Amino acid sequence: MENKNWLELEGKVFIVTGGSSGIGAAIVDELLNDGAKVVNADLKDDGKKESDYLFAKTDVTSSEDVKKLVEKTLEKFGKIDGLVNNAGINIPRILVDPVDPNGKYVIDEENYDKMFAVNVKSVFLLSSAVGKELVKQKHGVIVNMSSESGLEGSQGAGIYSGTKGAVNGFTRAWAKELGQYNVRCIGVAPGVLESTGLRTLAYEEGLAYSRHKTVEELRAGYSNTSTIPLGRSGKLTEVANLVAFFLSDKSGYMTGQTVNISGGKSRG
Repeated sequence: MENKNWLELEGKVFIVTGGSSGIGAAIVDELLNDGAKVVNADLKDDGKKESDYLFAKTDVTSSEDVKKLVEKTLEKFGKIDGLVNNAGINIPRILVDPVDPNGKYVIDEENYDKMFAVNVKSVFLLSSAVGKELVKQKHGVIVNMSSESGLEGSQGAGIYSGTKGAVNGFTRAWAKELGQYNVRCIGVAPGVLESTGLRTLAYEEGLAYSRHKTVEELRAGYSNTSTIPLGRSGKLTEVANLVAFFLSDKSGYMTGQTVNISGGKSRG
């Protein structure tokens, strides 16, 4: 007989950043289904109404907002058992464009700063604030959402890849720092996933330009899974399942690594 509660997450309290859409929303739903209490730190309210759920409007790049988030979580649920640093953005840009040297798809400081603020600074701010609570109670888990591009690089996403490389460094270093307090830090790096509804036209135009394709050709490539041994895109729920496993004590001897969940796809 299947044990639906085998992860034993009932009553545990987790903060998920960027939990109103995409991977974050799938993680929130999975944790709630597992009986956990979840705080969604996002700018957009997803409208979910459940007794074990709290939406906390949060600018994850603001230290003051992050401080208030931790306070709200403790006030509502009394403790924190884990953090999922999921919030992130990707603005497709290239380093050099010989055709249009100052064109709109060349990376500039504004977009660089924005990506590093959301993808890197927020991970530091949240991990620092929540980490204090985890160390105090001598147990807990920090899950950092990385990306296959942070391991392999991605054309048209050099800065994004750099931010995820930084997050991978955080994961390794913080696992070594926090292990003595029985606090784990682990990364998850998804590969090609099913559509999340976040592929805006502006995003697609930038990515298509960086790869010398039309938007139509880019979209046609979404269904091309020839480089993935399992022959299909990943499901958001599969990423969420892995995150839930890492938040549970079932993965209690795993820390300091970033696990690639990509259907076997790699540089080779």
